[in-house]
Parts: sequence; structure tokens; C-alpha cells
Amino acid sequence: MACLSSSIIENIQEMRESKASLAFFYHDFKDDEKKYRGLISSLLVQLCDQSDAYCAILSDFYLAQHNGPEDASESELVQCLKTMLKVPKGAIVYIVIDALDECSTSAGLSSHRDNVLGFVEELVTLRAPNLRICVTSRPEADIEHVLSPLASHSVSLHCESGQAQDIAEYIKFVVNNDPGMGAWRKADKELVIDVLTKKADGM
Repeated sequence: MACLSSSIIENIQEMRESKASLAFFYHDFKDDEKKYRGLISSLLVQLCDQSDAYCAILSDFYLAQHNGPEDASESELVQCLKTMLKVPKGAIVYIVIDALDECSTSAGLSSHRDNVLGFVEELVTLRAPNLRICVTSRPEADIEHVLSPLASHSVSLHCESGQAQDIAEYIKFVVNNDPGMGAWRKADKELVIDVLTKKADGM
């Protein structure tokens, strides 16, 4: 999935020669900063760095926040982003949200993942003609439930033989070339390769 995400971003960056804007955000379950608010703030900053019009909108938003933008609610930040996306005749905007499955979940109360899914749904229903959204994730039930009805295109790598083969070759290469495993018995290496390949789950 990392290779696919990188390829998508590289392709979009090439399109930016035609003045398109790109903002991307990757989730990491180990990083507490990779939260819903962090996602919105990152997208706002990235887009403003690429457009004077977007920068002016964020500047007006900043001036309207008497206690500082850090006190703005998440819904207010989302509204600011929506205002940017509604700029008349604005350039194409590509938003890439990577590894959504690593966004944390929690039982009972609304989780960070629930918030991000709701955010994506809001952007799609905005129907901004210049907006393109790409989300990458493992096929987890809650994510598929929300995103499947919204997606115009969907690509699944988990059932692709080429994806599984690439993962197997990578694992084999690492095991056979890692200095720490140099003294391992051949049977032990083969066992590690077999177990990791089966449990990779397409990732």
C-alpha cells in the first residue's frame, strides 16, 4: 500500500505543473499528533502554501478568531477548508488521506476514525467540481461501510497475486540479507518468511 500511495502522490505532483494543488496526510497509530484536528490543520496549511486565494481565506479566518486560531473548533476549521474549496474557478485540488485504517478507534464515543470518515463524507457531499479525494486503507468493515457508497473508483490490492508476490519477495530479501539473521538455520529463515508472508494481509 505504501508503494501505491507514493505512486499516487508522485503522479499528482506531476499534474501540479498545470497549477493543481496537492495536500496529503498519512495516519500513524503510534503518533498521537496524527489526530482529526491535525488532519484538518495540515490540509489547510498545505493548500495555503500553494495558493494566494487560499492564503487570503485563512488570513481572514485567523483575524476573525479573537482568541487565536488554536481556539477555533474543529467544525470551524472544516468550514474554512470548505470555503477554500468553493473558490470560483479554483484550480483542481487533490487531497490524499493515507493509511486511514491506522487512525485510532474507540468503543462507545465517536473515535478519531469516525471523525475522519465523517469529514471525508462532508467533502464528497460538498460536490466541489475542482476537488479530487483519494483515501488508502486496509479493507476494514467500518471504513468500507462509509466510503464504498461515496467512491467513484475503487482499487483493491489484497486479492491481487502480484501484490502478494511483491510482499513475499520483499520479506525473503530482508530475511536473507539482514546481518542479524546471517547465522540462522535455513529452516528457521524459511519458517519466518512463510509466517510473515501469510500474515502480511496484503500490506
